[in-house]
Amino acid sequence: MRYDRTILAYHGCDAEVAERILGGEPFKKSQNPYDWLGEGIYFWEYGADRAMRFAEEQKRRGNLKTPAIVGALVQLGKCFDLMDTRFTSELPAAYEMLKKLHDDRGTPLPVNSGGTPDKKARRLDCAVLNFYLSFLEQTQSIGYDTVRCGFVEGEPAFEGSGIHEQSHVQLAVRSLDCILGVFRPQ
Repeated sequence: MRYDRTILAYHGCDAEVAERILGGEPFKKSQNPYDWLGEGIYFWEYGADRAMRFAEEQKRRGNLKTPAIVGALVQLGKCFDLMDTRFTSELPAAYEMLKKLHDDRGTPLPVNSGGTPDKKARRLDCAVLNFYLSFLEQTQSIGYDTVRCGFVEGEPAFEGSGIHEQSHVQLAVRSLDCILGVFRPQ
């Protein structure tokens, strides 16, 4: 399924990286084993504030010097959209395939960890998505340009609330061709 939808998205990073990207340097894919949506360039869909908060958090952790964000116009292209049950319904089988592979090799599956209930180190989710998307590309010639998912994250916004402070829609862009342009947010 091809998504003709084009969205505004925001990438949190160091100011030096932002300037290089705004100057024409391409984004670099994240390939960390804990990335929530597998490998890709990570954006917050319509979430400039959330992207800046991420960059500020990275500064507190010592991972960057000056927090900044880059805006981008992104066409979703062929999107593995985890906000659509068509795609989430494929995940149990993908998990079982990866589990069997690990069982056959005698290696443990990665696990999601790092905080309750957010589990911000999404090693299992990352492994399942990377494995499955690679499997689809190799066996069925189905390549996905983007992966998209909504996440409930952070503390409840108020007592008894089902709305959480850091909930967002995140996007992992796997194909640079989906990034139609970049801009400096106001």
